[in-house]
Amino acid sequence: MTTNTYELTVTREFVAQHYLTVPDPGPEGVPHSHHFTVEVRFAGPELGEYGYLVDIDDVEAILDDLEDRYRDALLNDLAEFEGLNPSVEHFARLFGDRVADALANPNPEHLRIRMWEDDVSWASHARRLDG
Repeated sequence: MTTNTYELTVTREFVAQHYLTVPDPGPEGVPHSHHFTVEVRFAGPELGEYGYLVDIDDVEAILDDLEDRYRDALLNDLAEFEGLNPSVEHFARLFGDRVADALANPNPEHLRIRMWEDDVSWASHARRLDG
């Protein structure tokens, strides 16, 4: 049996800074910038009343707020990174936390954040959404 699934993806780009806090981080241990690209992907088996999985305008508004928070920020200085090495993996999860918290639409069942820190390296974090 095949399960029908709809997906909706919206991307956003911004520059933010960080430095790694691991032992012997080399040049990554000093503040530096990355041009991040974030892909926010929702999935679910049903569309809402107007034929949307998620209203793209609602997603854009959430991403506007998140871009304002992270653009040109030093991630190490933000409360959500306290005690964490600000890796792209942690960033993907924390970004997804904020998307999930801001989402008013209970329709999608899954959320995946894929975050590129350059043209060749990305990490992702996926979760089930509770409607």
